[in-house]
Amino acid sequence: MTAQEFINPLVPPLKLTDTVQKALNWMNEFRVHQLPVVDESHYLGILAEDQLYESTQPDEPVGRFQFLHPRAAVSEHRHFYDVIKEAHANDLQVIAVVDDLGRYKGAITIKDTVTALARTYATQSPGGIIVLSMPEYDYSLAEIARLVESNNAKILSSYVESDPYDPTLIKVTLKLNLIDLTRVIATLERFEYRLIAKFQEMETVDHDKDRLGMLLRYLEI
Repeated sequence: MTAQEFINPLVPPLKLTDTVQKALNWMNEFRVHQLPVVDESHYLGILAEDQLYESTQPDEPVGRFQFLHPRAAVSEHRHFYDVIKEAHANDLQVIAVVDDLGRYKGAITIKDTVTALARTYATQSPGGIIVLSMPEYDYSLAEIARLVESNNAKILSSYVESDPYDPTLIKVTLKLNLIDLTRVIATLERFEYRLIAKFQEMETVDHDKDRLGMLLRYLEI
């Protein structure tokens, strides 16, 4: 899934001649606190709502402001993981997308990336979740998948992160297509994998949907 697939056509860029009031009206209409600024097809940076409120002249053109993060843009061919990474690194709500020549192609909102993330991690699919802890040098998704599949199960999605309490360890989160995880867990433990959490069907699906819904509602505020 590349950035160009998640461009939101409803979010407009600001031009240098647009006024403070117009920018505020658009931010309110599209429920964002930031908008990209372009000069013809050239991406200039991000204008934030807080900057606009510093102005006492609603007819002041936005071209008089200093734009934020002029280099915080992603290529239209980059994976949406890179969009999330760029947004997190620069604390952005809106990410500009450019082509190979640096021309502005559109914008992606964080809400768009959350929706994509939900699809990627199969939150809507029935099944259970297990979380394993292990040294990074022991991690092999192929080996874990082999053990999981030996129990007629499939890994729908996986996620690896560093253990915040022990830098020598990683946590591996697996979403499986099975509701009853008993046999899979027994197999993994037999091969000395350390299980630190499990979430069964009733708990996982309902809570994932609730949490995702809460996050999407928060982003719309």
